[in-house]
Amino acid sequence: MNNNNTNFSICWLRQDLRLTDNPALSKAIEQGNVLVVYIYDDVNCDKYSMMGEASKWWLHHSLKSLNISMGNNLSIFRGDPQSILGELCEEHKVDNIFWNRCYEPWRINRDINIKKHFQEYGLNVETFNSSLLWEPWEVHKEDKTPYLVFTPFYKRGCMNASPPRYPLTRPDIGRVKKSNQSLNIEELKLLPKVKWYENFKNIWGVGENSAQERLQSFISDGLSNYKEGRNFPSKINCSRLSPHLHFGEISPNQIWYEIDRINDSEYPEKDLYHFKSEIGWREFSYNLLYFNQQLPKQNLYKKFDNFPWKLEKNHLVSWQKGTTGYPIVDAGMRELWQTGYMHNRLRMVVGSFLVKNLLIHWNHGERWFWDCLLDADMASNSASWQWVAGSGADAAPYFRIFNPIMQGQKFDPDGFYTKKYVPELKNMPIKYLFNPWEAPEEVLSEAGVILGDNYPHPIVDMQESRDLALMAFDKIRIKS
Repeated sequence: MNNNNTNFSICWLRQDLRLTDNPALSKAIEQGNVLVVYIYDDVNCDKYSMMGEASKWWLHHSLKSLNISMGNNLSIFRGDPQSILGELCEEHKVDNIFWNRCYEPWRINRDINIKKHFQEYGLNVETFNSSLLWEPWEVHKEDKTPYLVFTPFYKRGCMNASPPRYPLTRPDIGRVKKSNQSLNIEELKLLPKVKWYENFKNIWGVGENSAQERLQSFISDGLSNYKEGRNFPSKINCSRLSPHLHFGEISPNQIWYEIDRINDSEYPEKDLYHFKSEIGWREFSYNLLYFNQQLPKQNLYKKFDNFPWKLEKNHLVSWQKGTTGYPIVDAGMRELWQTGYMHNRLRMVVGSFLVKNLLIHWNHGERWFWDCLLDADMASNSASWQWVAGSGADAAPYFRIFNPIMQGQKFDPDGFYTKKYVPELKNMPIKYLFNPWEAPEEVLSEAGVILGDNYPHPIVDMQESRDLALMAFDKIRIKS
């Protein structure tokens, strides 16, 4: 491709892997010929921010899907974006660089420097919002300080802010050209060496088209009774849009206005409102991260710096592998490993068990989720773990300790979910499914369960661990 006499714009894609409702892409195409560039940046992020293994699997397939949609004209690179963009600008006489903003602290710092660098060389650099309904600085209290409680953030802040931007239509990609220097997606070497993910492709559709199909499927089958049904892991009331949202295969604006189009005579208003408020929780998480850049690593409330955490590595490993002896906890952890996803109710249950029954620091849970979740999102992951631990904004009160037996009985009453992921208990009667150690020997024998052999004894006593947690929380409460 000889571009010596043709000026170009660059659209630098990051977590916005879609064509429709992509402000940076639409603006770039308006200018004329454009290079649409994805750069896998493994230079500027520290080890803590490096993409997890499950996320790399999704990214690999999302890039492949987008490249197909673009007629194989997506330009792929790996390395330092400033250097790569500089070389492209020189080669293609680039006048403009456009990108959609990211909000992870390391990306903010990197992007500020890149924008300043190219502006100093006389290039036009413009950035856009494509991944949030409201920018973090647009939603704040009357005194201009950020919210730390979700309900006023959403009801007062978001609902009184300007309406979200209406989604853009898909642009004509005929002006998109490909760089001769582009890598093949396989050259990024994103697919993990340990192929535990082999079954993911049978569970997930990846890419922009799959995201739209997932949204429509959820509206058809899962939106009705969403408010109550979303708590039951065997029901179909969860949207499962979170990986698509994280990688920008669909925008929150597209979801928001698609829900707005629905006639509430067809769907109860409580379900529509509650689903939109869950999108609001994602906005809240990004708001927290933007104003508290150490959220993924440090307690938001500093009194938790004195919390007497203890790390028994065998307990952590049992939790990670789903061999704690508490069936609903084990089911959640195995769902995570087998599918790259975990139902939200189970995220709360397994999180509470780790930090409150095992007294293991929430950082260990946050790191495991970061590596195993396909929807691993720095804002949502860190905010949610701090919520469970009690150390974050709008946090669960310290005395709220999920009882995994009662949680299983209430939210998996037929045992369908638990038996799916803990098949060694498939013949256990529901009366003892969530507390098999209390079953009479003849019941265990008939179900083919041998505690300590094909299913573990509980690694901690529930009442004793609860009491220890309350004592620990009481100490920091008194000190503060």
